Amino acid sequence: MCGIAGRILDEPGPVGVDLVELMQAQRHRGADSTGFALYGSPLETGYRVVVFLEDRSQATDVIDRFEQVLKRHGAEFIERPTLNDAATQHGALRFTVSEPDSPIEVWTNECDGIAGTEILSVGRSLEIVKDDGDAYQVADRHGVRDFIGTHGLGHARLATESSVSPIASHPFWARPFPDVAIVHNGQLTNYYLWRRRLEHHGYRFATENDSELIAVWLSDQMKSGASLSESLTASVTALDGVFTFLLSTADEIGMAKDRLAIKPIVAVETDGATAMATEEQAIRHLYGVEAKPINLDGPGTVRVWPIKTGVGV
Repeated sequence: MCGIAGRILDEPGPVGVDLVELMQAQRHRGADSTGFALYGSPLETGYRVVVFLEDRSQATDVIDRFEQVLKRHGAEFIERPTLNDAATQHGALRFTVSEPDSPIEVWTNECDGIAGTEILSVGRSLEIVKDDGDAYQVADRHGVRDFIGTHGLGHARLATESSVSPIASHPFWARPFPDVAIVHNGQLTNYYLWRRRLEHHGYRFATENDSELIAVWLSDQMKSGASLSESLTASVTALDGVFTFLLSTADEIGMAKDRLAIKPIVAVETDGATAMATEEQAIRHLYGVEAKPINLDGPGTVRVWPIKTGVGV
């Protein structure tokens, strides 16, 4: 029942505004939580980091602990952490760090050991925002409408199998691969098989959500030399279940559907921008009645949209 969306602009612009509107138009598909994966101008070095904070009153202590971990790995804050403006108990910290001496999986795992926190995203350009409530509520708390960037993803969640919490919400970061995120509508039936295999290869999962697994599975394929298109094609037969998902990197957004093609998605492609969504009415909410959506409904359909601005890394 969840709703997903993607947006690509031909130059940096109000991608946050567009994704908020695409997701609010699909609020009826799930308003337990809403999330966004947003891509801005990439850093030449270092990383943007977003961290879930279980108790915002502990922010000062948590920031000190992150600073200690980063120093042990030869890094420091380039931009000091900021805390989102909200009345909820939990919060989100955003900060930028210099290039650590250690591999990303090493220093992020140590950071994840800080009690009461969970890293939501790491990337040169990626920032993940997700919280309880609908798109407008989340946008108001986290300033999503102010985000200027090139592309991004959105997700509206109806919680059916796990708790209503920002940690359990989409999008998911493909830990530990920088700048990779996923939104997903569906369910895998061979989740535990692939989780055991990936954990055997050293991957760590922050949740038991199958969407997170898909993102890591695809990233592992690309790490082994496959293109995004090749990885998506392989996923159609390797992953069992009913699914439609969008996976974003710094310079592409890809889509794949399972062999039954039950979960819908449509797209509009113009000279200046591209939008994808679970429902056609969400596309028309953005483009108006003149929109001519393409129905991507074939079994095992795979599609990749490049980011044309050349800002990817």
